[in-house]
Amino acid sequence: MQSGRKLAYWSLNVFLLLSSSALFALSQPGFLLSTGLPFLAYIIFVPLFILIRRISFRSSFLWGGIYGVLNYCIFSYWLWGFHPLAMYIVALEYFLYYMITIPLLKLADLYFPRYGFAVQWLIWIGYEYIKTLGFLGFSYGLVGYSQWQFIPFIQIASIFGVWGVSALVCFPSAWIAAGIKPYCKEPLRNWLHGFRAFAYRERVSALIWCLCMIGALIYGVSVQRDYNELPTARIALIQPNSDPWVGGLEAYRRDFNTLKKLSDQAIADNPNLALVVWPETAFIPRIDWHYRYREDRNSFELVHELLTYVDAQPVPFLIGNDDAVKAVTEEGLPDRLDYNAALLFRPHENVLPPRPDRYRKMHLVPFTEHFPYKKTFPAIYDALVANDTHFWEKGDEPAVFSVNGLKFSVPICFEDTFGYITRRFARHGAKLFVNMSNDAWAKSAACQYQHLSMSVFRAVETRLPMVRATASGQTAAISPHGNITAMLSPFVEGYICVDIPVFTEKSNTWYVMWGDVLGIIVTIAAVGLLIIGSVRAILNLGKLHEKNR
Repeated sequence: MQSGRKLAYWSLNVFLLLSSSALFALSQPGFLLSTGLPFLAYIIFVPLFILIRRISFRSSFLWGGIYGVLNYCIFSYWLWGFHPLAMYIVALEYFLYYMITIPLLKLADLYFPRYGFAVQWLIWIGYEYIKTLGFLGFSYGLVGYSQWQFIPFIQIASIFGVWGVSALVCFPSAWIAAGIKPYCKEPLRNWLHGFRAFAYRERVSALIWCLCMIGALIYGVSVQRDYNELPTARIALIQPNSDPWVGGLEAYRRDFNTLKKLSDQAIADNPNLALVVWPETAFIPRIDWHYRYREDRNSFELVHELLTYVDAQPVPFLIGNDDAVKAVTEEGLPDRLDYNAALLFRPHENVLPPRPDRYRKMHLVPFTEHFPYKKTFPAIYDALVANDTHFWEKGDEPAVFSVNGLKFSVPICFEDTFGYITRRFARHGAKLFVNMSNDAWAKSAACQYQHLSMSVFRAVETRLPMVRATASGQTAAISPHGNITAMLSPFVEGYICVDIPVFTEKSNTWYVMWGDVLGIIVTIAAVGLLIIGSVRAILNLGKLHEKNR
Protein backbone atom coordinates (compact mmCIF):
# COMPACT_ATOMS: atom_id res chain seq x y z
CA MET A 1 0.00 0.00 0.00
CA GLN A 2 2.83 2.35 0.94
CA SER A 3 4.69 1.59 -2.30
CA GLY A 4 1.50 2.27 -4.28
CA ARG A 5 1.12 5.70 -2.68
CA LYS A 6 4.76 6.44 -3.37
CA LEU A 7 4.39 5.47 -7.02
CA ALA A 8 1.28 7.64 -7.36
CA TYR A 9 3.11 10.54 -5.70
CA TRP A 10 6.09 10.32 -8.06
CA SER A 11 3.89 9.72 -11.10
CA LEU A 12 2.01 12.92 -10.37
CA ASN A 13 5.30 14.79 -10.02
CA VAL A 14 6.42 13.53 -13.41
CA PHE A 15 3.06 14.53 -14.90
CA LEU A 16 3.44 18.05 -13.50
CA LEU A 17 6.93 18.31 -14.98
CA LEU A 18 5.82 17.11 -18.39
CA SER A 19 2.73 19.34 -18.32
CA SER A 20 4.78 22.47 -17.69
CA SER A 21 7.25 21.57 -20.46
CA ALA A 22 4.39 20.90 -22.87
CA LEU A 23 2.70 24.21 -22.03
CA PHE A 24 6.04 25.99 -22.46
CA ALA A 25 6.50 24.54 -25.95
CA LEU A 26 2.88 24.94 -27.08
CA SER A 27 2.64 28.59 -26.07
CA GLN A 28 5.44 29.51 -28.50
CA PRO A 29 5.66 28.83 -32.25
CA GLY A 30 6.26 25.09 -32.49
CA PHE A 31 5.86 21.87 -34.38
CA LEU A 32 2.11 21.61 -33.72
CA LEU A 33 1.23 25.21 -34.56
CA SER A 34 3.76 27.43 -36.28
CA THR A 35 2.45 30.60 -34.61
CA GLY A 36 1.94 29.10 -31.13
CA LEU A 37 -0.96 29.19 -28.64
CA PRO A 38 -0.18 32.38 -26.69
CA PHE A 39 -3.05 32.08 -24.17
CA LEU A 40 -1.32 29.01 -22.69
CA ALA A 41 1.60 31.21 -21.62
CA TYR A 42 -0.49 32.60 -18.74
CA ILE A 43 -0.63 29.19 -17.03
CA ILE A 44 2.72 27.70 -18.12
CA PHE A 45 4.20 27.60 -14.65
CA VAL A 46 1.18 26.49 -12.62
CA PRO A 47 2.30 22.81 -12.78
CA LEU A 48 5.93 23.78 -12.17
CA PHE A 49 5.26 25.87 -9.05
CA ILE A 50 3.02 23.13 -7.67
CA LEU A 51 5.78 20.60 -8.32
CA ILE A 52 8.27 22.82 -6.50
CA ARG A 53 6.06 22.75 -3.38
CA ARG A 54 5.84 18.93 -3.53
CA ILE A 55 9.56 18.16 -3.89
CA SER A 56 12.37 18.60 -1.36
CA PHE A 57 15.06 21.26 -1.65
CA ARG A 58 17.72 18.57 -2.11
CA SER A 59 15.89 16.91 -5.00
CA SER A 60 15.01 20.24 -6.63
CA PHE A 61 18.44 20.40 -8.27
CA LEU A 62 17.82 17.22 -10.24
CA TRP A 63 14.20 18.06 -11.01
CA GLY A 64 15.33 21.47 -12.24
CA GLY A 65 18.00 20.04 -14.52
CA ILE A 66 15.57 17.55 -16.04
CA TYR A 67 12.99 20.30 -16.56
CA GLY A 68 15.53 22.45 -18.40
CA VAL A 69 16.54 19.63 -20.74
CA LEU A 70 12.90 18.74 -21.46
CA ASN A 71 11.90 22.35 -22.13
CA TYR A 72 14.57 23.05 -24.69
CA CYS A 73 14.64 19.64 -26.34
CA ILE A 74 10.90 20.00 -27.05
CA PHE A 75 10.82 23.74 -27.74
CA SER A 76 14.00 23.98 -29.84
CA TYR A 77 13.99 20.49 -31.36
CA TRP A 78 15.12 22.03 -34.66
CA LEU A 79 18.61 22.56 -33.20
CA TRP A 80 19.39 18.99 -34.22
CA GLY A 81 19.72 20.34 -37.76
CA PHE A 82 21.96 23.27 -36.86
CA HIS A 83 25.17 21.58 -35.75
CA PRO A 84 26.08 18.08 -34.52
CA LEU A 85 26.85 19.46 -31.05
CA ALA A 86 24.22 22.22 -30.83
CA MET A 87 21.46 20.31 -29.05
CA TYR A 88 23.88 18.66 -26.62
CA ILE A 89 25.35 22.04 -25.72
CA VAL A 90 21.95 23.69 -25.27
CA ALA A 91 20.66 20.72 -23.24
CA LEU A 92 23.68 20.93 -20.92
CA GLU A 93 23.38 24.72 -20.67
CA TYR A 94 19.74 24.57 -19.63
CA PHE A 95 20.30 21.63 -17.34
CA LEU A 96 22.69 23.88 -15.42
CA TYR A 97 20.49 27.00 -15.65
CA TYR A 98 17.43 25.24 -14.26
CA MET A 99 19.50 23.26 -11.76
CA ILE A 100 20.13 26.66 -10.17
CA THR A 101 16.81 28.37 -10.86
CA ILE A 102 14.43 25.69 -9.54
CA PRO A 103 16.17 25.45 -6.11
CA LEU A 104 15.97 29.25 -5.87
CA LEU A 105 12.24 29.04 -6.56
CA LYS A 106 12.04 26.38 -3.85
CA LEU A 107 13.83 28.66 -1.40
CA ALA A 108 11.35 31.44 -2.17
CA ASP A 109 8.56 29.01 -1.33
CA LEU A 110 10.25 28.07 1.96
CA TYR A 111 11.36 31.55 3.06
CA PHE A 112 8.15 33.43 2.27
CA PRO A 113 5.15 31.26 3.22
CA ARG A 114 2.56 33.86 2.23
CA TYR A 115 4.16 35.94 -0.50
CA GLY A 116 6.45 33.32 -1.98
CA PHE A 117 4.53 33.51 -5.24
CA ALA A 118 5.58 37.15 -5.70
CA VAL A 119 9.23 36.28 -5.03
CA GLN A 120 9.04 33.34 -7.44
CA TRP A 121 7.62 35.68 -10.06
CA LEU A 122 10.57 38.05 -9.61
CA ILE A 123 13.06 35.18 -9.72
CA TRP A 124 11.67 33.92 -13.01
CA ILE A 125 11.88 37.32 -14.73
CA GLY A 126 15.38 37.74 -13.33
CA TYR A 127 16.35 34.34 -14.72
CA GLU A 128 15.00 35.29 -18.15
CA TYR A 129 17.10 38.45 -18.11
CA ILE A 130 20.29 36.72 -16.93
CA LYS A 131 20.05 33.95 -19.53
CA THR A 132 20.35 36.49 -22.35
CA LEU A 133 23.65 37.88 -21.10
CA GLY A 134 27.23 37.16 -22.06
CA PHE A 135 28.79 34.52 -24.27
CA LEU A 136 26.02 31.99 -23.57
CA GLY A 137 23.21 34.50 -24.10
CA PHE A 138 20.20 32.83 -25.74
CA SER A 139 16.89 34.69 -26.07
CA TYR A 140 14.80 31.87 -27.49
CA GLY A 141 12.06 30.80 -25.07
CA LEU A 142 11.41 34.04 -23.20
CA VAL A 143 7.77 33.86 -22.14
CA GLY A 144 7.01 37.37 -23.37
CA TYR A 145 7.76 36.40 -26.96
CA SER A 146 4.72 34.11 -26.97
CA GLN A 147 2.57 37.28 -27.23
CA TRP A 148 4.13 38.49 -30.48
CA GLN A 149 0.78 38.62 -32.29
CA PHE A 150 -1.06 40.40 -29.45
CA ILE A 151 -0.18 43.82 -30.89
CA PRO A 152 -1.93 46.18 -28.39
CA PHE A 153 -0.41 44.33 -25.42
CA ILE A 154 3.20 44.21 -26.59
CA GLN A 155 3.41 47.99 -27.09
CA ILE A 156 4.65 48.23 -23.49
CA ALA A 157 7.92 46.78 -24.83
CA SER A 158 8.70 50.32 -26.03
CA ILE A 159 8.98 51.20 -22.32
CA PHE A 160 10.07 48.04 -20.51
CA GLY A 161 11.40 45.81 -23.29
CA VAL A 162 10.26 42.21 -23.47
CA TRP A 163 10.70 41.99 -19.66
CA GLY A 164 7.52 44.00 -19.06
CA VAL A 165 5.53 41.62 -21.25
CA SER A 166 7.07 38.56 -19.58
CA ALA A 167 6.28 39.99 -16.15
CA LEU A 168 2.58 40.39 -16.90
CA VAL A 169 2.34 37.00 -18.60
CA CYS A 170 4.13 35.09 -15.81
CA PHE A 171 2.24 36.54 -12.84
CA PRO A 172 -1.02 34.55 -13.23
CA SER A 173 0.90 31.26 -13.07
CA ALA A 174 2.55 32.21 -9.77
CA TRP A 175 -0.72 33.53 -8.30
CA ILE A 176 -2.90 30.56 -9.33
CA ALA A 177 -0.31 28.02 -8.15
CA ALA A 178 -0.08 29.78 -4.78
CA GLY A 179 -3.76 29.09 -4.17
CA ILE A 180 -3.31 25.38 -4.93
CA LYS A 181 0.01 24.72 -3.20
CA PRO A 182 -1.23 24.47 0.42
CA TYR A 183 -3.17 21.33 -0.54
CA CYS A 184 -0.95 20.00 -3.33
CA LYS A 185 0.40 17.10 -1.25
CA GLU A 186 -3.09 15.82 -0.65
CA PRO A 187 -5.13 13.76 -3.16
CA LEU A 188 -5.77 15.60 -6.42
CA ARG A 189 -9.47 16.12 -5.67
CA ASN A 190 -8.55 18.34 -2.70
CA TRP A 191 -6.22 20.69 -4.56
CA LEU A 192 -8.74 23.50 -5.05
CA HIS A 193 -9.91 23.26 -1.46
CA GLY A 194 -9.39 26.68 0.02
CA PHE A 195 -8.62 28.38 -3.31
CA ARG A 196 -11.59 30.70 -2.88
CA ALA A 197 -10.25 31.86 0.48
CA PHE A 198 -6.80 32.42 -1.04
CA ALA A 199 -8.26 34.40 -3.96
CA TYR A 200 -10.14 36.64 -1.54
CA ARG A 201 -7.10 37.11 0.70
CA GLU A 202 -4.80 37.96 -2.22
CA ARG A 203 -7.37 39.92 -4.20
CA VAL A 204 -5.28 43.10 -4.07
CA SER A 205 -2.38 41.57 -5.99
CA ALA A 206 -4.81 40.12 -8.54
CA LEU A 207 -6.50 43.50 -8.88
CA ILE A 208 -3.14 45.23 -9.40
CA TRP A 209 -2.31 42.72 -12.17
CA CYS A 210 -5.71 43.34 -13.81
CA LEU A 211 -5.16 47.10 -13.69
CA CYS A 212 -1.68 46.70 -15.17
CA MET A 213 -3.09 44.59 -18.01
CA ILE A 214 -5.84 47.14 -18.67
CA GLY A 215 -3.29 49.95 -18.54
CA ALA A 216 -1.01 48.09 -20.96
CA LEU A 217 -3.88 47.58 -23.41
CA ILE A 218 -5.04 51.21 -23.16
CA TYR A 219 -1.47 52.35 -23.76
CA GLY A 220 -1.08 49.90 -26.62
CA VAL A 221 -4.19 51.14 -28.39
CA SER A 222 -3.55 54.84 -27.79
CA VAL A 223 0.12 54.87 -28.78
CA GLN A 224 -0.34 53.41 -32.26
CA ARG A 225 -0.22 55.94 -35.08
CA ASP A 226 -0.68 56.00 -38.83
CA TYR A 227 2.54 56.52 -40.78
CA ASN A 228 0.83 57.10 -44.13
CA GLU A 229 1.81 60.76 -44.10
CA LEU A 230 5.50 59.89 -44.20
CA PRO A 231 7.41 59.39 -47.46
CA THR A 232 8.23 55.78 -48.26
CA ALA A 233 11.05 53.82 -49.84
CA ARG A 234 10.57 50.51 -51.63
CA ILE A 235 12.87 47.62 -50.73
CA ALA A 236 13.15 44.24 -52.47
CA LEU A 237 13.67 41.30 -50.10
CA ILE A 238 15.02 38.20 -51.81
CA GLN A 239 14.37 34.65 -50.57
CA PRO A 240 16.28 32.01 -52.60
CA ASN A 241 14.98 29.05 -50.53
CA SER A 242 18.36 27.38 -50.19
CA ASP A 243 20.99 26.88 -47.53
CA PRO A 244 24.00 28.70 -49.04
CA TRP A 245 26.51 26.62 -47.09
CA VAL A 246 25.41 23.30 -48.59
CA GLY A 247 27.59 22.19 -51.51
CA GLY A 248 30.68 23.52 -53.24
CA LEU A 249 31.37 26.02 -55.99
CA GLU A 250 28.70 24.65 -58.33
CA ALA A 251 26.09 25.05 -55.58
CA TYR A 252 27.35 28.61 -54.96
CA ARG A 253 26.94 29.39 -58.67
CA ARG A 254 23.46 27.87 -58.68
CA ASP A 255 22.45 29.98 -55.68
CA PHE A 256 23.92 33.09 -57.30
CA ASN A 257 21.91 32.48 -60.45
CA THR A 258 18.75 32.12 -58.34
CA LEU A 259 19.48 35.36 -56.47
CA LYS A 260 20.22 37.14 -59.75
CA LYS A 261 17.01 35.86 -61.37
CA LEU A 262 14.84 36.95 -58.44
CA SER A 263 16.56 40.34 -58.22
CA ASP A 264 16.06 40.93 -61.97
CA GLN A 265 12.35 40.17 -61.59
CA ALA A 266 12.03 42.52 -58.61
CA ILE A 267 13.84 45.35 -60.42
CA ALA A 268 11.84 44.86 -63.62
CA ASP A 269 8.53 44.96 -61.74
CA ASN A 270 9.54 47.81 -59.43
CA PRO A 271 11.69 50.41 -61.24
CA ASN A 272 11.63 52.76 -58.22
CA LEU A 273 13.46 50.43 -55.81
CA ALA A 274 15.71 52.03 -53.18
CA LEU A 275 17.50 48.81 -52.20
CA VAL A 276 17.76 45.09 -52.96
CA VAL A 277 18.55 42.85 -49.98
CA TRP A 278 20.01 39.34 -50.12
CA PRO A 279 20.05 37.06 -47.03
CA GLU A 280 22.87 36.31 -44.59
CA THR A 281 25.96 34.91 -46.38
CA ALA A 282 23.80 34.52 -49.50
CA PHE A 283 26.96 34.69 -51.61
CA ILE A 284 29.59 32.38 -50.13
CA PRO A 285 32.91 33.09 -51.93
CA ARG A 286 34.66 35.93 -50.07
CA ILE A 287 34.07 38.89 -52.37
CA ASP A 288 36.84 41.26 -51.32
CA TRP A 289 39.33 38.46 -50.55
CA HIS A 290 39.02 36.59 -53.84
CA TYR A 291 38.98 39.80 -55.89
CA ARG A 292 42.07 41.07 -54.09
CA TYR A 293 44.22 37.93 -53.75
CA ARG A 294 42.86 35.60 -56.48
CA GLU A 295 44.06 32.41 -54.80
CA ASP A 296 41.43 30.33 -56.59
CA ARG A 297 40.60 31.16 -60.20
CA ASN A 298 37.09 29.67 -60.15
CA SER A 299 36.15 31.60 -57.02
CA PHE A 300 37.58 34.82 -58.47
CA GLU A 301 35.60 34.36 -61.68
CA LEU A 302 32.35 33.90 -59.76
CA VAL A 303 33.13 36.96 -57.63
CA HIS A 304 33.90 38.99 -60.75
CA GLU A 305 30.65 37.84 -62.33
CA LEU A 306 28.75 39.00 -59.24
CA LEU A 307 30.45 42.39 -59.18
CA THR A 308 29.90 42.94 -62.89
CA TYR A 309 26.23 42.12 -62.43
CA VAL A 310 25.76 44.44 -59.43
CA ASP A 311 27.63 47.31 -61.09
CA ALA A 312 25.22 47.18 -64.05
CA GLN A 313 22.11 47.55 -61.86
CA PRO A 314 20.13 50.76 -61.23
CA VAL A 315 19.80 50.10 -57.50
CA PRO A 316 22.13 49.47 -54.53
CA PHE A 317 22.53 45.90 -53.27
CA LEU A 318 22.96 44.74 -49.66
CA ILE A 319 24.63 41.33 -49.69
CA GLY A 320 25.50 38.92 -46.88
CA ASN A 321 29.05 37.62 -47.27
CA ASP A 322 32.10 36.28 -45.47
CA ASP A 323 34.34 39.35 -45.21
CA ALA A 324 37.95 38.22 -44.76
CA VAL A 325 41.13 40.14 -43.97
CA LYS A 326 44.75 39.11 -43.70
CA ALA A 327 46.26 38.71 -40.25
CA VAL A 328 49.25 37.21 -38.47
CA THR A 329 49.15 34.48 -35.81
CA GLU A 330 50.86 34.78 -32.44
CA GLU A 331 53.67 32.69 -33.94
CA GLY A 332 54.14 35.24 -36.73
CA LEU A 333 52.57 33.06 -39.43
CA PRO A 334 50.16 34.41 -42.05
CA ASP A 335 46.51 33.98 -41.16
CA ARG A 336 43.05 35.06 -42.24
CA LEU A 337 40.28 36.55 -40.10
CA ASP A 338 36.69 35.96 -41.20
CA TYR A 339 33.70 38.14 -40.37
CA ASN A 340 30.02 37.45 -40.95
CA ALA A 341 29.24 40.68 -42.77
CA ALA A 342 26.71 42.78 -44.61
CA LEU A 343 28.19 44.58 -47.63
CA LEU A 344 26.46 47.57 -49.25
CA PHE A 345 27.31 48.08 -52.93
CA ARG A 346 26.40 51.22 -54.87
CA PRO A 347 26.65 50.64 -58.63
CA HIS A 348 29.30 52.77 -60.39
CA GLU A 349 30.63 53.94 -57.00
CA ASN A 350 32.14 51.15 -54.90
CA VAL A 351 31.60 47.90 -56.81
CA LEU A 352 34.58 47.50 -59.16
CA PRO A 353 37.01 47.26 -57.48
CA PRO A 354 34.96 46.27 -54.40
CA ARG A 355 34.98 48.91 -51.65
CA PRO A 356 31.61 48.26 -50.03
CA ASP A 357 30.25 49.84 -46.88
CA ARG A 358 30.58 47.13 -44.23
CA TYR A 359 28.90 45.92 -41.10
CA ARG A 360 30.44 42.97 -39.26
CA LYS A 361 28.28 40.90 -36.95
CA MET A 362 28.93 41.83 -33.31
CA HIS A 363 27.00 39.13 -31.41
CA LEU A 364 27.93 35.69 -32.66
CA VAL A 365 26.22 32.38 -31.93
CA PRO A 366 28.10 30.70 -29.04
CA PHE A 367 30.05 27.55 -29.84
CA THR A 368 28.92 27.36 -33.48
CA GLU A 369 30.11 30.78 -34.70
CA HIS A 370 32.38 31.86 -31.90
CA PHE A 371 34.38 30.26 -29.09
CA PRO A 372 36.79 32.66 -27.34
CA TYR A 373 38.09 30.08 -24.83
CA LYS A 374 40.44 28.10 -27.07
CA LYS A 375 43.28 28.22 -24.53
CA THR A 376 41.10 27.63 -21.48
CA PHE A 377 39.12 24.69 -22.93
CA PRO A 378 41.24 23.29 -25.78
CA ALA A 379 39.36 19.95 -25.81
CA ILE A 380 36.03 21.70 -26.45
CA TYR A 381 37.61 23.86 -29.13
CA ASP A 382 39.12 20.83 -30.88
CA ALA A 383 35.77 18.99 -30.73
CA LEU A 384 34.02 21.96 -32.35
CA VAL A 385 36.63 22.19 -35.10
CA ALA A 386 36.41 18.43 -35.70
CA ASN A 387 32.66 18.85 -36.25
CA ASP A 388 33.17 21.37 -39.07
CA THR A 389 32.48 24.53 -37.05
CA HIS A 390 33.05 27.77 -38.98
CA PHE A 391 34.34 30.36 -36.53
CA TRP A 392 34.03 34.09 -37.12
CA GLU A 393 35.62 37.13 -35.54
CA LYS A 394 33.42 39.65 -33.72
CA GLY A 395 32.78 43.04 -35.21
CA ASP A 396 32.72 46.06 -32.91
CA GLU A 397 31.13 48.92 -34.87
CA PRO A 398 27.32 49.43 -34.91
CA ALA A 399 27.37 50.67 -38.50
CA VAL A 400 24.56 52.82 -39.87
CA PHE A 401 24.25 52.76 -43.67
CA SER A 402 22.79 55.60 -45.72
CA VAL A 403 21.37 55.13 -49.21
CA ASN A 404 18.51 56.74 -51.15
CA GLY A 405 17.20 58.56 -48.08
CA LEU A 406 17.32 55.45 -45.85
CA LYS A 407 19.45 55.34 -42.71
CA PHE A 408 19.51 51.73 -41.61
CA SER A 409 21.45 49.15 -39.65
CA VAL A 410 21.75 45.43 -40.31
CA PRO A 411 21.33 43.08 -37.36
CA ILE A 412 22.56 39.79 -38.83
CA CYS A 413 20.49 36.68 -38.07
CA PHE A 414 20.94 35.86 -34.33
CA GLU A 415 21.44 39.55 -33.52
CA ASP A 416 17.77 40.51 -33.88
CA THR A 417 16.97 38.22 -30.94
CA PHE A 418 18.65 40.73 -28.58
CA GLY A 419 17.10 44.06 -27.72
CA TYR A 420 20.41 45.65 -26.76
CA ILE A 421 21.72 45.24 -30.33
CA THR A 422 18.89 47.12 -32.06
CA ARG A 423 18.86 49.65 -29.21
CA ARG A 424 22.55 50.31 -29.88
CA PHE A 425 21.87 50.78 -33.59
CA ALA A 426 18.98 53.15 -32.83
CA ARG A 427 21.16 55.23 -30.50
CA HIS A 428 23.67 55.57 -33.35
CA GLY A 429 21.00 57.00 -35.64
CA ALA A 430 19.43 54.03 -37.45
CA LYS A 431 15.86 54.70 -38.67
CA LEU A 432 15.29 51.21 -40.07
CA PHE A 433 16.51 47.67 -39.36
CA VAL A 434 17.34 45.35 -42.23
CA ASN A 435 17.74 41.86 -40.83
CA MET A 436 19.39 39.24 -43.01
CA SER A 437 19.06 35.66 -41.77
CA ASN A 438 19.69 32.06 -42.72
CA ASP A 439 17.49 29.56 -40.86
CA ALA A 440 17.29 27.22 -43.85
CA TRP A 441 19.51 24.65 -42.13
CA ALA A 442 16.70 23.90 -39.64
CA LYS A 443 14.13 23.00 -42.32
CA SER A 444 11.59 24.05 -39.68
CA ALA A 445 8.77 26.58 -39.86
CA ALA A 446 8.73 26.62 -36.05
CA CYS A 447 12.34 27.77 -35.94
CA GLN A 448 11.65 30.51 -38.45
CA TYR A 449 8.49 31.74 -36.70
CA GLN A 450 10.28 31.73 -33.33
CA HIS A 451 12.93 33.96 -34.89
CA LEU A 452 10.26 36.22 -36.42
CA SER A 453 8.47 36.55 -33.07
CA MET A 454 11.58 38.12 -31.56
CA SER A 455 12.08 40.48 -34.52
CA VAL A 456 8.60 41.87 -33.85
CA PHE A 457 9.73 43.02 -30.39
CA ARG A 458 12.80 44.77 -31.78
CA ALA A 459 10.54 46.96 -33.93
CA VAL A 460 8.19 47.73 -31.01
CA GLU A 461 11.01 48.49 -28.56
CA THR A 462 12.50 51.12 -30.85
CA ARG A 463 9.36 52.23 -32.76
CA LEU A 464 11.29 51.65 -35.98
CA PRO A 465 10.33 49.48 -38.94
CA MET A 466 12.17 46.27 -39.74
CA VAL A 467 12.49 44.22 -42.89
CA ARG A 468 13.86 40.68 -43.07
CA ALA A 469 15.51 38.99 -46.05
CA THR A 470 16.00 35.31 -45.25
CA ALA A 471 17.28 32.19 -46.96
CA SER A 472 14.01 30.27 -46.57
CA GLY A 473 11.75 32.32 -44.23
CA GLN A 474 10.40 34.30 -42.59
CA THR A 475 11.03 37.05 -45.14
CA ALA A 476 8.79 39.89 -43.97
CA ALA A 477 8.20 43.57 -43.26
CA ILE A 478 7.35 44.65 -39.70
CA SER A 479 5.79 47.99 -38.80
CA PRO A 480 7.06 50.11 -35.89
CA HIS A 481 4.16 48.67 -33.86
CA GLY A 482 5.01 45.05 -34.61
CA ASN A 483 2.42 44.36 -37.30
CA ILE A 484 3.53 41.99 -40.06
CA THR A 485 2.66 44.12 -43.10
CA ALA A 486 3.96 41.68 -45.71
CA MET A 487 5.42 38.19 -45.57
CA LEU A 488 6.59 35.64 -48.10
CA SER A 489 5.53 32.04 -47.56
CA PRO A 490 8.27 29.89 -46.02
CA PHE A 491 10.26 27.43 -48.11
CA VAL A 492 9.45 29.03 -51.46
CA GLU A 493 11.74 30.73 -53.94
CA GLY A 494 10.61 34.32 -54.38
CA TYR A 495 10.77 37.95 -53.35
CA ILE A 496 8.57 40.68 -51.92
CA CYS A 497 8.83 44.41 -52.45
CA VAL A 498 7.71 46.50 -49.48
CA ASP A 499 7.17 50.21 -48.94
CA ILE A 500 8.84 51.36 -45.73
CA PRO A 501 8.13 54.72 -44.02
CA VAL A 502 11.21 56.93 -44.04
CA PHE A 503 11.82 58.34 -40.58
CA THR A 504 13.89 61.47 -40.07
CA GLU A 505 13.79 61.81 -36.28
CA LYS A 506 15.94 59.75 -33.96
CA SER A 507 14.20 57.01 -32.01
CA ASN A 508 13.60 58.11 -28.42
CA THR A 509 11.41 55.45 -26.81
CA TRP A 510 11.92 54.75 -23.13
CA TYR A 511 13.52 51.45 -24.07
CA VAL A 512 16.02 53.12 -26.41
CA MET A 513 16.89 55.59 -23.66
CA TRP A 514 17.00 53.22 -20.68
CA GLY A 515 17.42 49.74 -22.15
CA ASP A 516 16.93 46.65 -19.98
CA VAL A 517 16.60 48.56 -16.73
CA LEU A 518 13.49 46.58 -15.70
CA GLY A 519 15.33 43.28 -16.12
CA ILE A 520 18.18 44.63 -13.99
CA ILE A 521 15.87 45.98 -11.25
CA VAL A 522 13.87 42.75 -11.05
CA THR A 523 17.06 40.66 -10.86
CA ILE A 524 18.46 42.81 -8.05
CA ALA A 525 15.12 42.66 -6.20
CA ALA A 526 14.97 38.85 -6.48
CA VAL A 527 18.53 38.45 -5.23
CA GLY A 528 17.92 40.90 -2.41
CA LEU A 529 14.79 39.10 -1.22
CA LEU A 530 16.54 35.73 -1.32
CA ILE A 531 19.37 37.15 0.77
CA ILE A 532 16.88 38.59 3.26
CA GLY A 533 15.07 35.26 3.43
CA SER A 534 18.34 33.37 3.95
CA VAL A 535 19.49 35.71 6.72
CA ARG A 536 16.11 35.48 8.42
CA ALA A 537 16.16 31.66 8.18
CA ILE A 538 19.67 31.53 9.70
CA LEU A 539 18.64 33.86 12.53
CA ASN A 540 15.52 31.80 13.23
CA LEU A 541 17.62 28.64 13.24
CA GLY A 542 19.99 30.26 15.74
CA LYS A 543 17.10 31.25 17.99
CA LEU A 544 15.77 27.71 17.83
CA HIS A 545 19.15 26.32 18.88
CA GLU A 546 19.28 28.82 21.73
CA LYS A 547 15.83 27.79 22.86
CA ASN A 548 16.72 24.09 22.82
CA ARG A 549 19.92 24.52 24.86
